[in-house]
Amino acid sequence: MFPEQKLGRYTYEEYKFTADWLLANTEHRPLIAIICGSGLGGLAEILKDQKVFSYSDIPNFPQSTVHGHAGRLVFGTLKGKSCVCMQGRFHLYEGYPIWKITFPIRIFRLLGVETVIVTNAAGGLNEDYKVGDIMLIKDHLNMPGFAGNNPLVGPNDERFGVRFPCMSDAYDPDLRKLAKTVSAELGYSDFLKEGVYCVLGGPSFETIAECYMLKRLGADAVGMSTVHEVIVARHCGMRVFGLSLITNKAVMDYDSESKANHEEVLQTGLERASQLERMISRLVEDIGHNNSNIC
Repeated sequence: MFPEQKLGRYTYEEYKFTADWLLANTEHRPLIAIICGSGLGGLAEILKDQKVFSYSDIPNFPQSTVHGHAGRLVFGTLKGKSCVCMQGRFHLYEGYPIWKITFPIRIFRLLGVETVIVTNAAGGLNEDYKVGDIMLIKDHLNMPGFAGNNPLVGPNDERFGVRFPCMSDAYDPDLRKLAKTVSAELGYSDFLKEGVYCVLGGPSFETIAECYMLKRLGADAVGMSTVHEVIVARHCGMRVFGLSLITNKAVMDYDSESKANHEEVLQTGLERASQLERMISRLVEDIGHNNSNIC
């Protein structure tokens, strides 16, 4: 029995089986993967020549349980580049173990993906942020990881990556620079920010005291996803670009009557959908032109 099986984890053979199944059922060979956050699933609709799989039809794949996450894997082309897009991700608060949440990332590596674009909806901690701002993620705080809940815990499979991967360059600086150039050309500079994203376990939103703590630790935005995927993507040697849509302001005043809610998150996603689609389309287009080593 494989060590992973003893721990209830996926074996390399199970990852390989799922990747081979997908490769046998689509002609697309993606080099770029896009993960859609809450309310941002419309990003997948911009792909051409689509081949769509429900998560429930893919061997070993987890299932999305959150409103705003469609639970579909969409293959297609964007600006002539072969891509795969997750309409719906997985979260700790759904009850999944962290190694199952990140299952798709290793599948992407086996499909041949070299660049991962992660998006999320986040609460703004930085006082300069407004609802509707887009934050380029330059770094993260992995709060579950402080308690040992890291997707790389357990036996390491060298076929995916090294035992102790570096995370100081988790979010590719060249891709962030490219995104700033693209955003300026599109006229998005007024609502483009750059900052640190903090992940919590959820599903409850943050208390006021927790928001103050996270802000003092250096977080500009807070959410319940993304970081686990980024860690595994970097472990696998893929380049990562991340952005957060600021869908609500974190409540920092005990006298405030504002309350964070999921409906506000989804609504803001709808309102910024077209700008995000144009930004990511241009980014994907220019990745191959400006960074031939990526694609």
